[in-house]
Order: sequence, then C-alpha cells, then structure tokens
Amino acid sequence: MEHIGANLPEFKKEKNRKTERGELMVYFRTKLNAGREKDGLKPLSMGRMGMLLQGIPTEDLYYLKSVCNQAKHFSKKFWWEINPKNHEGKQFGQK
Repeated sequence: MEHIGANLPEFKKEKNRKTERGELMVYFRTKLNAGREKDGLKPLSMGRMGMLLQGIPTEDLYYLKSVCNQAKHFSKKFWWEINPKNHEGKQFGQK
C-alpha cells in the first residue's frame, strides 16, 4: 500500500513572501552594502533598511531608485534623498 502523500501534489512548505517593496529593499541594501564593505562599515540588515524606508510609499521607492541610479554616487544620493530635513518646505514635484 502506497503512502497517501504519493498521490497528492507537491506543496511548498515555505510561503512565497516576495513583494515589490521587499525586492526594492534588497536592491538598495545590495547597492549600499557594496560601498559600506569598502569603507569598513557593517552591512545594513533588512530590518535596518525597513526602518529607514518605513515612511516612504512603494511608488516613491521606484522614483528613489531611478534618481540614485542616475546619480554619480549612488550612496550619497540615497542618504541625501531619504533625509527629511533636505525636503522641508518643498511640495511634491519641486526640486
């Protein structure tokens, strides 16, 4: 007699937890950690990246990605853009 599991379809035991936001966080973390290792700093964890990007909507993360990719220094542009003091008194769409 065969085991009942032999006739059942295979189910993944782990849930697929990939999200757009998570993929963007991994992207930023990868790009930033490459420069941090060169400078002798600890790499950023996913938890820390989550805290940094906590108040930023996902749509704005795509904008941040494009702005940082166009910049000469990815890391400098990233840290400048996520600092709210640099954007005080500005409305959306203004430079």
